[in-house]
Amino acid sequence: MEHEILITRLFNDHLGGVGQSILAAIGTHAHNPERPWTNWMTMQLLVAAVVIVVFAILRPKLSMDKPGKLQHIFESLYLFLKGETDTNVGHHGHRYLPFFGTVFFFILFANLIGVIPGFESPTMFPYVPCGIAIAAFLYYNIAGIQAQGAGKYLAHFAGPVPAMAPLMFPIEIISNFARPLSLTVRLYANMYAGEQVTLVFLSLTYLVMPAVFMGLHVFVSFLQAYIFALMTMIYVGGATHHDEH
Repeated sequence: MEHEILITRLFNDHLGGVGQSILAAIGTHAHNPERPWTNWMTMQLLVAAVVIVVFAILRPKLSMDKPGKLQHIFESLYLFLKGETDTNVGHHGHRYLPFFGTVFFFILFANLIGVIPGFESPTMFPYVPCGIAIAAFLYYNIAGIQAQGAGKYLAHFAGPVPAMAPLMFPIEIISNFARPLSLTVRLYANMYAGEQVTLVFLSLTYLVMPAVFMGLHVFVSFLQAYIFALMTMIYVGGATHHDEH
């Protein structure tokens, strides 16, 4: 049984019945019915709440004349994501930018929250990266169908050479369904490994090395959020590229 962090303990002590009801509604059961909430479940709820609060605080403070430091930070991130979207999706990519931004900021906050003592990054549990990967998979396939129509979208899996279609179609379909797995493994493996390395060095020393690895953890957090968002952009661009014509 995993160690319960404080927020998980609070959920299980006061909202255990709610947790059981939610799990029952989706057709699953907790390993321990008396303690249905797990760390990854409570932490991703906390991350979602933090993202909402941060942007709720930021919105009324937006100013053209006197932008604050927080506005400068998020404007820089927005412009960066917009530039990457234009590069990888095309001039019509602005319609997909809200989804890319949501993915990026949720993963970024989920990665960074593990730096705070007493909290854990929900992305170091495979269920959370898998959920985000499935959402990205569904999104870019739906975007492709909307942009090209179901028949034309499925036809692009056959490749440009009709004679090679019987060979290419199953290969492309398998490759398409392998994408959520690669997204999941990449994010989960990097965050889990980073967390374990940090914990090991924290147990050995409490001054210089932990600070170094905390900095590394922050860098990896940004990098993995960017890579996940970038791959999603590339997949959307590939699914909708005929829309350019």
